[in-house]
Amino acid sequence: MAVNKLIKRLEGDDRVELLRAGRGQEGNPYFRVMESATAPVVRVEGEDRIMLGSNNYLGLADHPDIHKGAQDALDRFGGAVTGSRLLNGTMDLHLELESEIATWHGTEDAMVFTTGYQTNLGTISALMGPGDAVVVDSSAHASIRDGCALSGAETIKFRHNDVLDLERVLSDAGGRFEAVLVIVDGLYSMEGDLAPLRAIRAVCDRFGAALMVDEAHSLGLFGADRTGAAELFGIDGVTDIRMASMSKSPGSTGGFIAGSSDLLDSLRVNAKAFLFTTSGVPAAIGGSLAAVRLIRSEEGAQRARRALDNAALLRSGLVESGLDISELSTLPGGDSTVTPIVALHVGDDLEAMNLWRTLFARGVFTSAALYPAVPRSGAMLRLCVMATHTEAQIRRAVEIIAETVTEASA
Repeated sequence: MAVNKLIKRLEGDDRVELLRAGRGQEGNPYFRVMESATAPVVRVEGEDRIMLGSNNYLGLADHPDIHKGAQDALDRFGGAVTGSRLLNGTMDLHLELESEIATWHGTEDAMVFTTGYQTNLGTISALMGPGDAVVVDSSAHASIRDGCALSGAETIKFRHNDVLDLERVLSDAGGRFEAVLVIVDGLYSMEGDLAPLRAIRAVCDRFGAALMVDEAHSLGLFGADRTGAAELFGIDGVTDIRMASMSKSPGSTGGFIAGSSDLLDSLRVNAKAFLFTTSGVPAAIGGSLAAVRLIRSEEGAQRARRALDNAALLRSGLVESGLDISELSTLPGGDSTVTPIVALHVGDDLEAMNLWRTLFARGVFTSAALYPAVPRSGAMLRLCVMATHTEAQIRRAVEIIAETVTEASA
């Protein structure tokens, strides 16, 4: 019998072996089991732990309004629509949500995908193709990179948040490509830094490049209307493609694109990740609609302020403890701002794993970022606050983190 080379190759996958080796270890930071709703304190494998590892920035995942929106949709439409948006999967809830998003963002149209990952994958691969170029920040999310690969366009990276390097890349591209699309995150999920969007928009304009901003982590937090970093930097009206996820601040699941009617109608007939996947479950659409309406309300404004106030409290405590954390983001005019993500730099992967393990045992849940998610010697713990954390919870977490780092370095 001939050797099945595919199955044989799976036996030597180093990443699979690493996964299996970690399964039996108490200190493995991945695939931990949550036993309660995502809140400031979460039951994780039998113990209550302060949650600093969630993207639930506004604390909406367990909000009564989101519960009700999801429950009402479940009661009306059942567990699933069992079809794609193209066929039987479009509910009137979809149209309500898309209309609400377009009004919120001040765009002609909006379109909802089943997941945030599919939103980037489907949008980029539908709009770009051979003969085009996609210029992406080197720290762009995996869904952006995968969308670029699927499109068949040439992918060119520029150094993270380096506007001069972006200018060099676009200048070198010259007239070699039919169309050029620049893609950046509004807020980067590892270091918690904002993209210098006003400067990036200016460079795109000089070279005739379109701009797509992924607001997955900035939606609900920045700008007077809380649509994200593009609004904060004053370029929301001139951003060609605005993407965001419903799974961070909105506390649900899904993703969307907001923009012109031409853009959205093109995606409706060309985005395979939209056309050939089952529509999001009704509960997710109902919860998302409730979340958008709440974020647009005065309560949403208050929660955004509290999230950033809590981030400032976390940062100041870590700085006072002498810990190495990520820098503040600079805004036009020279002012700086916190974001809900604070990176605690460690450096060595093993040290980061050990630090995560001790914090977990002491009741603080964080996210460990190790190579290849970050550069070699760039291991960190990613700390995220929620609007619903209390001052006492944050101060207690800072105390535990500072004590643990001090002990580790002794």
